[in-house]
Amino acid sequence: MRIKAIRVRTSYWRPGTDYVKEITSAISDIVQDGDIVVVSEKAIAVSSWLIIDESLIRASSLARVIASLWMRKIWGGPLGRLAKLREKTKLRLKEFPLEAGAVHKQTAIRRVGFLQALRHYSEGGIDASNLPYSYVSLPLDEPSLVAERIWRSLESDTGRKLMVMIVDGDTTHSWRNLHLAPRRVDVSGLIHFGGFLTFVLGRMLGLKERSTPLAVSGAALNPDLCLTFANVAHRVRGYGAGRTVWDMAERMGVDISRITWEMLELVEHFPVVIIREIEG
Repeated sequence: MRIKAIRVRTSYWRPGTDYVKEITSAISDIVQDGDIVVVSEKAIAVSSWLIIDESLIRASSLARVIASLWMRKIWGGPLGRLAKLREKTKLRLKEFPLEAGAVHKQTAIRRVGFLQALRHYSEGGIDASNLPYSYVSLPLDEPSLVAERIWRSLESDTGRKLMVMIVDGDTTHSWRNLHLAPRRVDVSGLIHFGGFLTFVLGRMLGLKERSTPLAVSGAALNPDLCLTFANVAHRVRGYGAGRTVWDMAERMGVDISRITWEMLELVEHFPVVIIREIEG
């Protein structure tokens, strides 16, 4: 199979944006029958007000231990080496912010549980990149329902036979037909266990890494094909203002907490990618 990936630029989706309308407007002149419209979970979550201002959160003693001991000493040391993290990533973890980091871990504990809070980033779908101030986005509660809503609206408005996929940039690790997802998802064939342990095991064993499809609507696809399409879309889309909050702050030239909505709107954003099978 040969595929073509078309990234679709839109404005930055602030909270309250009608993302279905934005997607329809952006792709209506591009899509063809059989296309797969891949949408970023993060963009949908932000536009749906699934965000939290962490400056209003108070960290517990447990969250402070995770930030100071687990993140700096364990992830920045032996666990980081075991998981084959990049040197730059390990250095950043050794300097993990104690106060803001503890607050972030408190958010993770409350929203996605203790084992996910032990992840070194993207805890259960919680994400701080491409957001201003002290905001973080939360994972979608029911991505399958969201995908179906988008799919029905697109088919009605465009008159095309399409599929819709919602994707999280966090990686699923695969070995043959075994697919270890970073969290529980609605795609058949992807499994999850143990919070951070899924990531560590996948990295230790050098398993194949691909972005994670959260939901598919419009047709059934086998898990491996879902993962391939999700990964292509994620790579084509890029990282917006930055892959991590540290990258984002470096690009903007300000402290993490001083990034504004207006700064983010100056960056090119591609929350939608069209995947198309081509002949030949």
